This record gives sequence, C-alpha cells and structure tokens, in this order.
Amino acid sequence: MTQQDSKTGVPAGVTTAYQWVGGEAAVRTLVDRFYDLMDLEPAYAELRALHPSSTEGSRDKLFWFLCGWLGGPDYFVERFGHPRLRARHMPFRIGIAERDQWMACMMQAMAECELDPELQRRLSESFMGTADWMRNV
Repeated sequence: MTQQDSKTGVPAGVTTAYQWVGGEAAVRTLVDRFYDLMDLEPAYAELRALHPSSTEGSRDKLFWFLCGWLGGPDYFVERFGHPRLRARHMPFRIGIAERDQWMACMMQAMAECELDPELQRRLSESFMGTADWMRNV
C-alpha cells in the first residue's frame, strides 16, 4: 500500500494529480471509460446527444485537455492554444441536466477505474466547479 501524507491524503512522492491518477495511460483509460459509459448508459442520453456520432475526436480532445489540466503534458494547448472551455462549448445547450449527467458519468468512470477515493473526491469538486461554469441555459 502506498504511504500517504497524513495531512493532505496525497500519496508520498506525488506532486501532480496527473501522477496521482497514474499518468498518461490512466488518463486515457478514464476518458475511454467516460465515453463508453455515455454510449452504454441510458441515464447519459442527453449528454451523449450533444456529441457527434463518433466520439473519437471528443475522446482525444478530453484526453489531451485532462493530461494538461491534471499537471501532465499540455497536449491540448500545444495543438489548439488556450482551452477557452466556455467559448468552445457555447454552441451546445448545457443546462443543469447536462451538467449533472456529465458529472455522474465522470464520477462513475472514476469509480470504475478505481481512482483513489480521496482523488475522486478532489477531482469531483474541481469538475463540478467547471461543469457548473459551462452552463449556458
């Protein structure tokens, strides 16, 4: 079992959420599970409807974004510049239902990928702040 800092709950030697998640392969696994769940679970139907029929491009963009956002390589910024998340999502109707489905899908993906419970808690708080900020209706 990995030792954790008694005050922060962060595993010893971990300096970024990217490391805590498990690096690039783990971020890819998380993103793939997120989009797989969107296709599989009827509870995420409204969220899925906002995406193109093929989620390949969406998967790559979320993977690239999350790598950098978590403190790893800035793949998204290297390809597209500043993420400008709200502006990029403005063409899509994002309300409370879509926000909540995105959050539920991501929380399910994190749990199924067996991320550390403390990391899941922290990421959920951060994701919720961003997801709520993305609302445009």
